[in-house]
Amino acid sequence: MTIYAIGDVQGCFDALQQLLDRISFHPEKDTLWFTGDLVNRGPNSLSVLRFIKSLGQAHQTVLGNHDLHLLAVALGAAEANSDDTFNDILTAADKEELLHWLAHRPMLYHDEETDFIMTHAGLAPSWDLKEAKELAKEVETLLQSDKITYFLAHLYGDEPSHWNPHLSGIDRLRCITNYLTRMRFCDKTGQLNFTYKGEIQNKPLDLIPWFEVKTRVNSELNIIFGHWAALNGKVNLPHLYPLDTGCVWGGCLTAMRLADKQYFSVKCVK
Repeated sequence: MTIYAIGDVQGCFDALQQLLDRISFHPEKDTLWFTGDLVNRGPNSLSVLRFIKSLGQAHQTVLGNHDLHLLAVALGAAEANSDDTFNDILTAADKEELLHWLAHRPMLYHDEETDFIMTHAGLAPSWDLKEAKELAKEVETLLQSDKITYFLAHLYGDEPSHWNPHLSGIDRLRCITNYLTRMRFCDKTGQLNFTYKGEIQNKPLDLIPWFEVKTRVNSELNIIFGHWAALNGKVNLPHLYPLDTGCVWGGCLTAMRLADKQYFSVKCVK
């Protein structure tokens, strides 16, 4: 079995099909991993969801911030944004089936055989694998319960911005979710910063990418993540595999074959 991990698709169904042709994907012998943000900003979120769901055991995916936003809007827990492009899902005949499936995707996936971890944005610098899996499970449990609407209605916000194991309630869940799905820059202590969204080379001096925090305890883990198109699939540290190469912004959609870490990309049309 060959495993390919694929970066943020964001509704770019045609590019996904071109990429699968490029790697000669066959669901009976290959497995696809998706870094989350399956939907939104691109032109065909509905086809992306239907296709990935149809793969059954031939895929794994984690939830991204855009996937959670879709669930929140669909359940009336949040208002749609003017640039959202997932109305095709909200009006689809199979909407409920698709949303139920999406809500039951994990926040973190760990494959013990390959020893790769996949989340949408990465891992908080202070989390080891055991803690990260336990915390991700806390969020998954809410998403898969009758409390999902309450959770999503209180999910939006930047605080608390620093992980503390003594956090409780919705503050705790929001903090966990933000580290797993929205994290890019931190300060040297691992405190999240969402105010700066520009190019890395122009960042404020007090901010660093989450994976460059010197006290990061998970630096030896093999982490696949998406979310950060500005990285263009490249970091200068081992064990990190960023796969968001900005397909929805006119960049590429990228897959990595886990066995030999070879990359495959197709150009996308903005």
